[in-house]
Amino acid sequence: MNDAVDVFLDQWGRERPDLDVSPMGLIGRVQRLNRLLVRGLEEYFVTQGLELWEFDVLGTLRRSGAPYALTPKELVRMTMVGSAAMTNRVDRLVKRGLVSREVDPENRRRTVVSLTPEGLELVDVAVKGHVANEERLLEGLDGGERARMVELLRTLLLSLDDTLEE
Repeated sequence: MNDAVDVFLDQWGRERPDLDVSPMGLIGRVQRLNRLLVRGLEEYFVTQGLELWEFDVLGTLRRSGAPYALTPKELVRMTMVGSAAMTNRVDRLVKRGLVSREVDPENRRRTVVSLTPEGLELVDVAVKGHVANEERLLEGLDGGERARMVELLRTLLLSLDDTLEE
């Protein structure tokens, strides 16, 4: 059975037989997969009263461990979002009462973003359903296929220097 990318590759092969368009097959599938997975994630998060980006920030704070607080710079690094976008996101989450922004008591020249009790409760409920939703989205792959895909994707990400090491 052919997927949509096979159709595109066949068209390119017909129009430009001089090119090896096989890289388009992999990257095109990753892009289409990303769109489909994001749609599936967004559909779940709307049921929780969240947008995907909100969960990303709340989840990043939650997985950082108690006291569930990071500097804006750390949030930017952990979420791959620019500092201006992060400022906007934190502002919006502060207005919702899900995070607070305060002066860092250990270094008064910087601020710390922390989960509020409401934010902690919401993210803890949402993450349980999120994991179940991701399981549903991946049910087309068995355990061995998932493990192979994880290793291949990790290898590619590392080759593109996608690490959090400084």
